Amino acid sequence: MERRGSLTRGMLPLLAIHAVNEYYRLPWKPPVTAALLGANTLIYLRPAFLHHFIPSVDHVWFNPHLILKHRDLKRFLLSPFYHASDSHLVYNMMSLLWKGIQLETSMGSAEFASMTAALLAMSQGITLLLAKSLLFFFHYERPFYSEYSVGFSGVLFAMKVVLNSQSDNLSNVYGLVVPARHAAWAELILIQMFVPGVSFLGHLGGILAGILYLKLKRAYSGPDPLTLTIRTLTNVINRPLRFVRDLFQFRQGRISGRGTVGGRQMGRTMSGVWRCQACTYDNPGLLSICEMCGTSRGARGLFSREFSNHSNGPTLEEIRLRRLERFG
Repeated sequence: MERRGSLTRGMLPLLAIHAVNEYYRLPWKPPVTAALLGANTLIYLRPAFLHHFIPSVDHVWFNPHLILKHRDLKRFLLSPFYHASDSHLVYNMMSLLWKGIQLETSMGSAEFASMTAALLAMSQGITLLLAKSLLFFFHYERPFYSEYSVGFSGVLFAMKVVLNSQSDNLSNVYGLVVPARHAAWAELILIQMFVPGVSFLGHLGGILAGILYLKLKRAYSGPDPLTLTIRTLTNVINRPLRFVRDLFQFRQGRISGRGTVGGRQMGRTMSGVWRCQACTYDNPGLLSICEMCGTSRGARGLFSREFSNHSNGPTLEEIRLRRLERFG
C-alpha cells in the first residue's frame, strides 16, 4: 500500500513488455493472474468507456476512520485495486506477475482465485483491526487511524507468506540474504526504512493475513466452499463455450462433397452418416458400400497388410489415387 503521493509517468510500457514476455514463454497461461493484472491496470488508466463506472480514487482511499464511521465497504473492497502512481502500479504488478504465476500454476486457477479473495478480505480486515486497536489502547490516531492508502501490496505480502511457507531456501531481499520463510518480514522492515510514503499497517496486515490463511488451511481438511463455488461457476460458463468450440471445429472438418475424411469420431454413425473403417470416409446413411473404396458398410477396419492382400478389394495405392482424384 502507498499513502497519498505525487504521480509519475512513463513506466507502463515497461510493465506491458515484461508481462507479455513472461506469458509468451509459459506453456500454460494463468488466467486469474492475467485478470488481476488487467483489472488493476484498467482501473489505474481509467479509459473513457469505463470512466463513468469506476469510482475515482478520492472515493476509495482506504481510511479506517471513514470506513468505520460510514461503514463504507467500497473503500474496504476496492482500495487494493487502485494505485497512486505509475511506479506504484508497475512495482506491484511485476510482483503480482511473479507470485501469481507460481501460485496459480501450482494450485490451479479456482483455488488461486479463492485464496486471493480470502487474502484480500483478511488483509483489509486485519489492517482495519490494527488501526482501531492502536486508537483504542494507545490513542494513536495519527498516522494509522486517519491515513489514506491504496494498492495491492497488502495482498502481495500475504501471497509472499503463502508462497514461501514450505520453502527451505534462502531469499535475497534488496541485497539481504534471509531464509525464504522470513523474507516477508525482512521486506516489511526494509521498505519501511528506505521507501517513504508506504503504509506500515497495510503491509503488516498482509503478512498476518497470510499467516492466518495458512493456519486455517491446515486446520480445515475439507473442501474449500469458495473454491468449489468458483469451479462450479467456471464449469457453467465453459459449457456453452465448449459447445460452440466443438461445433465450430466440426464445421471446419467438413469437406466439399457428401462426406469427410478423418475426424475425431472414427467408426461412429452420426446424423445419418456412417464412416468407413478402411479409408475413414464419411458416407451417406442410405449407402451400404463406401463411395471411396468400395468396402462394405458392416466390414471391420482393415490393417494395411490385410487390405492389400484382399483379392476382391482395391489396393492401398488405388485408394490413395481415388482420394487424390476426388479431393485434389
